[in-house]
Amino acid sequence: MRAVVSRVTTARVVVDDEVVGALDGPGLLVLLGVHRDDGPEAPATMARKLHELRILRDERSCADTGAGLLVVSQFTLYGDTRKGRRPSWSAAAAPDAARAAVDAVVAALRERGAPVATGKFQADMRVESTNDGPFTVIVES
Repeated sequence: MRAVVSRVTTARVVVDDEVVGALDGPGLLVLLGVHRDDGPEAPATMARKLHELRILRDERSCADTGAGLLVVSQFTLYGDTRKGRRPSWSAAAAPDAARAAVDAVVAALRERGAPVATGKFQADMRVESTNDGPFTVIVES
C-alpha cells in the first residue's frame, strides 16, 4: 500500500455536489493506493503508521491528539509513467481487492479510536483541502 499524506487544517470530498466526507479541523488527508501484491497484513500496518505518524504540529500524531483522518482511495498512486505518454495501471489492485483493503484500513483506524471520514470508492470525486505547512509525505506499508 502507498499513501500520500498531507497535514491539513480542513479537507472534504464532494461527489455530485454533495459532501461525502470532511475534516473540519486539523488532521490528515490520506490518498491511499493499493498494490496488486499487497498481503493481508498491509491494511493493519498502514493504519498503524497513519495513526501514529508524527507530522501534526509539535511533532504529534493523530493518536496523540485525536485528530481525524480523511481517507480517499487513489488507485492512480500506482500509475507507471516510465514508458510512453499514458500511465499503466497494472500495479494497482483490482477494484474488489482495493475496496476491501481500503475498507480494512478504515476499520483498523476506527478500532484504534481514530475519527475517520472517507471518500466514495470508484466515484468521480472532488477533493478539496487546505494544506498546513504545507507538509506532505509518502507512507508505504
